[in-house]
Amino acid sequence: MSMIPTEWISRSVLPRGAAAAAVPRSTRERLDATLRREPEALSPRALRKTLAELQAIIDPAVSEVEGGRRARAMADWYASAGPAERRDCWLLMSEQFVLDQHKAQAAQAEYAAAVGTPDQAVAEVRLRRATVSPRRRLLQRFSVLPEGIRFLVDMRAEMLPHLKSDKRLQALDVEMEYMFSTWFDVGFLELRSISWDSPASMLEKLIKYEAVHDIRSWADLKNRLDSDRRCYGFFHPRLADEPLIFVEVALMGEVAASITPLLDETAAPADLGKATTAIFYSISNTQAGLRGVSFGDSLIKRVVETLKEEFPRLRTFATLSPIPGLRAWLSKNAPDELLKQLDAPLELGPKSPARKQLLGWAARYLGKEVQDGKPLDPVARFHLGNGARVERLNWAGDPSSKGLKQSYGLMVNYLYDPKRLDRNRAQLAQGQIPISGEIEDLYL
Repeated sequence: MSMIPTEWISRSVLPRGAAAAAVPRSTRERLDATLRREPEALSPRALRKTLAELQAIIDPAVSEVEGGRRARAMADWYASAGPAERRDCWLLMSEQFVLDQHKAQAAQAEYAAAVGTPDQAVAEVRLRRATVSPRRRLLQRFSVLPEGIRFLVDMRAEMLPHLKSDKRLQALDVEMEYMFSTWFDVGFLELRSISWDSPASMLEKLIKYEAVHDIRSWADLKNRLDSDRRCYGFFHPRLADEPLIFVEVALMGEVAASITPLLDETAAPADLGKATTAIFYSISNTQAGLRGVSFGDSLIKRVVETLKEEFPRLRTFATLSPIPGLRAWLSKNAPDELLKQLDAPLELGPKSPARKQLLGWAARYLGKEVQDGKPLDPVARFHLGNGARVERLNWAGDPSSKGLKQSYGLMVNYLYDPKRLDRNRAQLAQGQIPISGEIEDLYL
C-alpha cells in the first residue's frame, strides 16, 4: 500500500479556507518540503532555486563583477514576478540570510579575551566581520547596481504594508532601515532650490509628494513659490532627479500662528526687507521606502545656513507644524466629559474651560509623552531629534477638515535656536523633551 504524502492529506481533509488560516510555514519548512500549500506562491522546488540564486550573489568565490551580474539577473526576475512571488523572495532574504551564531559567539569570546592586549584591535575587526549578516552583504551587492538603490527603496516601500501581518519580514526591514540610514545620511545629499522656473516635471513632483498641506492648484503652487517663500529639495546622487525631501519656507516678520494666511493665494508677498523669521511650514518625505530612516540631525541646519546666507537679517527659525497623533491619543487618554465638548472646537471661546483643558492635554502630549525614549508624536520626533524645542501651541492654527481630524485644529511651533540645538538634543537623549515656559504653563 503506497504512502500518501502528509501534505496532500492536510490539503485534502481541511475545510475550505482552513489552510490559509493556519500558521504559515517558515521558509525552512517549505525548503524541506515537497508540495506547496495554499496560499504559498513558490513551490518548494522553485523556492530552493530562488534561494540558491540569492546565495550565489554573495558567493565568496566569485568576483564583484560576477556577483553584480547575478544581482542584476535576480533584479530582473523580481521585476517580472507577481506580488506573492516577491513576498516569498522577501521571506527568503529575511529568514535565510542570518549571521552564523557560532562564529559570532566565538569572535565575541576571542575579543573578550584580547581586551587590553596587543591582539585587541585584530580581535575587534574579526568580531565586526563575524556580526555582519549575509543579508547585509546581499543588500550591498544590490546597491552597487546602477539602479540598485532605487530597486531597494522600492522593494521596502512595497514590503512595509505587510510588516504588521507577517513579523517574519521584520529582520529584513530592520536591516534595510539600518543600511538606508547610512546611505542616505544628509551629508551625502545635495540641497537644491526649487522655484517657479524649475522644470515642470519637478513642480509636478512637488504637487504629488506634498504631504502636509495638499496643493490644490497651480495657483496654490505659485503662491508657495512666490518672492517671500523658499522651497528646497534634498537629492541623493544615486537617484538622479528624484527628490527625497521637500522643505517649504515662508519668510515673515513674526512667528506664524495659523496656516490660513500662508496658503492664501490672494495675499500680497511679505516685505523681504523686513523679514526676520523663517517659518518651515511643510516638510515632505517623498519616498515611502525610506519611512523611519533618519537623514541625520543636520538636515534643518543645512536649510537654516542656506537661508542665512541669502537673508542675513533672519534671526528666528521656527516651524508651523501639525500634531497628527493628538486626536487619536486624546481619544484613549482624555476624560469622556472633555471629548464630548470638542465636537465643534472652533466655537469654543478664549475663556472656555474645555478650550483650556484641550490646550493642557496637548501640551502634555507634546512635552511629556514618549515611547522607547522618543517623543510619541511623529512630527515632534523629527523636529526634536533635529534639536528644536516645543515653543508654542496655536489655537485654530489649521481649521481645515484635516486639521480638525488630526488635532482639533491645533498647530505647534517648534523653535530652532542655532545656539541651543546640541543642548536640546542632549536633553532629549536624557529622556527630557525641551519645551518653552509657555508650554510648561499649559500643563494640567
